[in-house]
Amino acid sequence: QVDLVESGGGSVRVGGSLRLSCVASGPEYRIRAVNWYRQDTGTRRELVAEMANDGTTNYDASVKGRFTVSRDQDRKGVWLQMDSLKTEDSGVYVCQTPPGGITSGRHTLISEYWGKGTQVTVSS
Repeated sequence: QVDLVESGGGSVRVGGSLRLSCVASGPEYRIRAVNWYRQDTGTRRELVAEMANDGTTNYDASVKGRFTVSRDQDRKGVWLQMDSLKTEDSGVYVCQTPPGGITSGRHTLISEYWGKGTQVTVSS
């Protein structure tokens, strides 16, 4: 069983920055692809940033130019750098690895995995 654990959330002022991380449990796991979602209370999850296995990235228009998704060179963890934060960026940020997004040794895991999320609050 793979557990994804996010950290780095917190409370910041408008214009501030946060760096979120997502790590897979167990030293044998490597993250190849990741999706970062934002969820507000009572709303559905919104995909804000993604990184594919080959490292290509895509961003929702609302965060493009302000958020950057990256991964460790050893692929043990992934990051979401959030700059120039706005109040509408507030929410719970959840990382998800799609099927094939995690490897364990020579094996590619075919399940998707979700973290529990980390809260980001941006105030004016």
